Amino acid sequence: MIPTNEKPVSTFRISQFIRQETLGGILLILATLVAVFWANSSFYEGYHYLTHEIRVGTSFGDFNFSLHHWVNDGLMALFFFTIGLEIKREIMGGELSSVKKAALPVMAALGGMVVPAAVFLMLNGNNPHSQGWGIPMATDIAFALGIVALLGSRVNINLKIFLTALAIADDLGAILVIAVFYTDTIHYYQLGIAMVAIIILIFGNTMGIRSSLFYGIIGSAVWLAFFFSGVHATIAGVLIAFTIPANAKINEIDYIESLCTLLTKFEGEKPNDSKLLTREQAHLIEKIEALGNDAQTPLQRLEHLLHPISAYMIIPVFALFNAGVRIEGNIMDMVLHPVSLGIIAGLVLGKLIGISVFSHLAITLKLAVLPQGVCFRDIYGAALLAGIGFTMSIFIADLAFSDPQVIQIAKVGIFTASILSAILGVFVLLSGEKQGKSPGE
Repeated sequence: MIPTNEKPVSTFRISQFIRQETLGGILLILATLVAVFWANSSFYEGYHYLTHEIRVGTSFGDFNFSLHHWVNDGLMALFFFTIGLEIKREIMGGELSSVKKAALPVMAALGGMVVPAAVFLMLNGNNPHSQGWGIPMATDIAFALGIVALLGSRVNINLKIFLTALAIADDLGAILVIAVFYTDTIHYYQLGIAMVAIIILIFGNTMGIRSSLFYGIIGSAVWLAFFFSGVHATIAGVLIAFTIPANAKINEIDYIESLCTLLTKFEGEKPNDSKLLTREQAHLIEKIEALGNDAQTPLQRLEHLLHPISAYMIIPVFALFNAGVRIEGNIMDMVLHPVSLGIIAGLVLGKLIGISVFSHLAITLKLAVLPQGVCFRDIYGAALLAGIGFTMSIFIADLAFSDPQVIQIAKVGIFTASILSAILGVFVLLSGEKQGKSPGE
């Protein structure tokens, strides 16, 4: 039984997740500012050389790419692998583990994807840039939670959990969109190799293989096969994550009993005159460490290891290599371009309308209830913050367009929309606090 003064395990885990994302969001903001100022300074040539001219790899098999390419296809595959672990964890035992828990964030995420895409197509459906409809569908969880972190305790923890679950469901939708709609040419032989490797991973899971080395080696083969198949390699990260075992080798009761036995033996050892442990004590500590590994699921162990790396390194590095948009020409012409307007309207208005309407629909149909202490004004504020598309939106923009000028215009639209969404979201959340809202209002 959980003591009354402690949080439930699921709430504790997602709270820890939120804390890491908020710090990652702050680093993301800093990396973005550095990239923007660097790209628009007299040192732009250095920025361009770093991101696009330095090449790493081997000429064998034409496996030689720029750092920008490695960041977007290599590091981001690890990022998507981490997202896959988070999605699987939430489905198995978190905020998406039951219909009741998942209904509100999933419905909100669905509205937050469908409506922004429709808004973009309303403005660009009749021009050659209509393939950018996927750009305003995304929500940048790190950036959004980084903004929320600045508000501190003035934002209800349940609203943060809702926003996190919404963004995770949104990530799953974005992954499916990338896999289905932003893949040009598919080489089925390499894709077949990838599928065989994934089957081996699934078989290893069912056979009880828990070695990270096994999943790392076979997973690398999956990534390489996807890399050459034409399907974006980051999708491999998510598929590999879904094959990682999510069951512990021993249950909690057996773990506690075995741990108590080992600790009793350790305590019963005669004191050693030396500061060093006795041979038996050292042996017992090894058994305790092995017991701890058996009690932990490989999925949670990997997520615990990789999530800080993703939040503190991969996403800021991605922003540094992708946010450096050099503004050449009239900025207002770029903002008022149909592509930019479609993205701005989609992220700011589309997200607000889609998330709010679908949330109301879920509550009205009694599919879900508002989280405790959260009112619809909070939902509106969260919907606006979900319009911070940044990382995923930039990623999709690079896939959707081939013309560098259009990509630049799209990124200007993403920056503008993200800034507007952040300002409006904070204003709505703080205005609700000033008016002294009550829970369930």
